[in-house]
Amino acid sequence: MSRGLSIALVVAFTTVALVAIGTVWPIDTARMMAGSSLASGGSSPESAISKLLAQIGSREWNEAYESLANHSEFTEADFIRDINGGYPSLRTYATLSDFSIQPLHASQSEGLYRANLHWSSVVGLFQESRDLHVVSEDGQWRVAWPIVIEQRVPPQVIPVNYLRWDVIYRSSADDWGAQNAEAPHVHIVDMRPVDRGSGVSILGELLDDDTVPAFVTVKSTLIGKHNEILGTEDAFDKVSHILLPKEVTPFRIDFPNISLSQVDSIRMDPFSSLISASADPVIAIENQQFSGVPDGKLTGELRNESGEIVNIAHVLSTFYDNRGQLVWVGDSYENRALLPNLPARFSISVPPDIAGKVSTFRVITSAYSSSPS
Repeated sequence: MSRGLSIALVVAFTTVALVAIGTVWPIDTARMMAGSSLASGGSSPESAISKLLAQIGSREWNEAYESLANHSEFTEADFIRDINGGYPSLRTYATLSDFSIQPLHASQSEGLYRANLHWSSVVGLFQESRDLHVVSEDGQWRVAWPIVIEQRVPPQVIPVNYLRWDVIYRSSADDWGAQNAEAPHVHIVDMRPVDRGSGVSILGELLDDDTVPAFVTVKSTLIGKHNEILGTEDAFDKVSHILLPKEVTPFRIDFPNISLSQVDSIRMDPFSSLISASADPVIAIENQQFSGVPDGKLTGELRNESGEIVNIAHVLSTFYDNRGQLVWVGDSYENRALLPNLPARFSISVPPDIAGKVSTFRVITSAYSSSPS
């Protein structure tokens, strides 16, 4: 089993469940987009763009492709790959939940508009912008799609040399009372609650203090002044769930609508289990830069140094002040697959009130692949 395959399966099952829920109880935006697809025409640049994006949102690929002013320049398969990704990724299973259109230039025969697309995935929203050129043809407006052809990795041989841990569990034929290997030893090395106004966030770091890999998660319970439980949450996706020996992951646990002044004590429960894992694929993190106030962004590039396609890359960053104190944990997901040796940019946002406190940071990645290692 490849590293992180268990997580990939969880993501897949969760995606199926959310798709089913969305089918039974469609959200208002979906209803709006469906209505737009049926009702809007190409009598104006805005209506032509809205109709196209509604068709993309409902995956009416043939209708969307045929409506394009420049569809002769590429195939329908190229168009679908541009939107969904050429390899399975977070983008492949995302849905276009909302969009907005901003005019940049317009005349009687053509125009340039910026479409801000909001994609919904199992781990939250991600956004992208496309500058769309629209032209008037025979009284109807049509969109020229700015196709981006995904790079292909040339055939090559990439030697690999990495550590790997396999787990052999007890079978039904073993003696009664035979035990499996014990769970890895993990512990929290740092923890700090912060009041975010709209809620409380628990920031921390978790260490795999063992000689074997661990699948980890962290649960937190807030206890009030009268010993009542205010809430229990876990880190979910704000943590790297698979730790190799001696690795450290940051974590963040959010409690909305709770004030830190209500909290008397905090109970932390780290959990671990033994898992098969390998030290490959290796993802290098390059050209890291942090821009403080007012931007509050950490940017950089990911480079997949293995010969394995990484379907989902998760980037986690821990931010510290000038005393080395933990002040924030942020993350982002790469929505396209990471191909070997092709760089991909990432960006992690930091709240403006925290950005001014950041002095140093540490970045790690988790890689989830469906291909065998």
